Amino acid sequence: MPYPSAGRRLRRRLFGSSALLLALVQLSACAEPPANRAVHAAPMLATATPAARPAVEPLASPAAMPRSFSQWREDFRRIALAAGIGADTFERAFAGISPDPAVIRADSSQPEFARPVWEYLDSAVSPQRVVKGQQLLDEHAATLGAIERRYGVERHTLVAVWGMESNFGSNMGNMNVIRSLATLAHEGRRPQFAQDQLLAALSILEHGDVQPQRMLGSWAGAMGQTQFIPTTYQRHAVDFDGDGRRDIWDSTADALASTANYLRASGWQPGQSWGMEVRLPQGFDYALADPDTRKTVGEWLQLGIRPLAENAQVEAAHMQSATLLLPAGHLGPAFLVQDNFRTILKYNNSTAYALAISLLGERFSGGGQVLAGWPRGERPLSRSERIELQERLAQRGFDPGTPDGIIGANTRRAVRASQQQLGWPADGYPNHRLLEQLRQQP
Repeated sequence: MPYPSAGRRLRRRLFGSSALLLALVQLSACAEPPANRAVHAAPMLATATPAARPAVEPLASPAAMPRSFSQWREDFRRIALAAGIGADTFERAFAGISPDPAVIRADSSQPEFARPVWEYLDSAVSPQRVVKGQQLLDEHAATLGAIERRYGVERHTLVAVWGMESNFGSNMGNMNVIRSLATLAHEGRRPQFAQDQLLAALSILEHGDVQPQRMLGSWAGAMGQTQFIPTTYQRHAVDFDGDGRRDIWDSTADALASTANYLRASGWQPGQSWGMEVRLPQGFDYALADPDTRKTVGEWLQLGIRPLAENAQVEAAHMQSATLLLPAGHLGPAFLVQDNFRTILKYNNSTAYALAISLLGERFSGGGQVLAGWPRGERPLSRSERIELQERLAQRGFDPGTPDGIIGANTRRAVRASQQQLGWPADGYPNHRLLEQLRQQP
């Protein structure tokens, strides 16, 4: 779901590696341009990046100038026509369109609880999804082979994205994309972003790739079998089956090839692994488990890190850049993740999502098992508890940023500094033990 911080997939592709909320992950929005995308919320692990904006006159925000939907529609119509959208296209797209209260509810929803990463992976890499993916790999072998040759993106990864984003095309969302984006542009939290997506959606209709009644997707405007938001569609959708239309709804070939094109543009390295599960040596400095700390795989091995799987391609990756990922802190599994993992993060900036894609892709061929145990007895902090943790860290001078319940880079640094002060493993992972300790301190 290439999207800047939004749910499954506003995943691809509106949200990144901090803590957003998994309840909105599945059909929110995917595929933002490789350099500019938001996140698809994932379990305790997501971060947002601002979206690119076309040079189009913005409409006044609802807070600054309350307007009726009909007034907003007329103002936006002038902007759309000035941007090159035909009057006929606009009228067809907006025929019978009114605000959708369900979209506003979803846009303003902030769930109190998020699923822990291990429960997310249990669902994402379920036996049913693995079996279905294996069947589809066989069924579409010729098409996937042609896509691999053209774009250099490995087929198992593409089918994993397909499965995660729409359950292999069976759950693409049934909401009118024009109506959803018009609602968000009129009264959503990010009207400029929604207006940009709406203009892109109208441009898609103008081009004739899809009819308005078929342009269905998530509440956030993510569309098709691999959940592209409209601006990502414009940049990266392709007509792979040669029928003259870029149809990510009804053409599996177009959807998978468009995803491969997006991943290639985001920096996919053909022939490279996403990473490997590893074992850390006794006395390891957990502060090195930071997204900003990059070393070659060889350098990590010199620190005593070892792959857990016997078939890990360590020699081939020896000089490749990697970071250490502890998705559940020092009590859970550890992974060295490489450039292709970071490319998946550009599709959906959630480390839980990228790990799910990576493991699911391997599971199709019999691998992808996490060998170390998860701390399943741990309960993730709720949103209100994460806010309290941030407030208490700030009171002690650790500067976690705005207390918003999102565990981003600033909060992780503050958590790590607090852990170091306490003499604990400084993995930057917020948990109840740390919150209770901060509560007890004067």
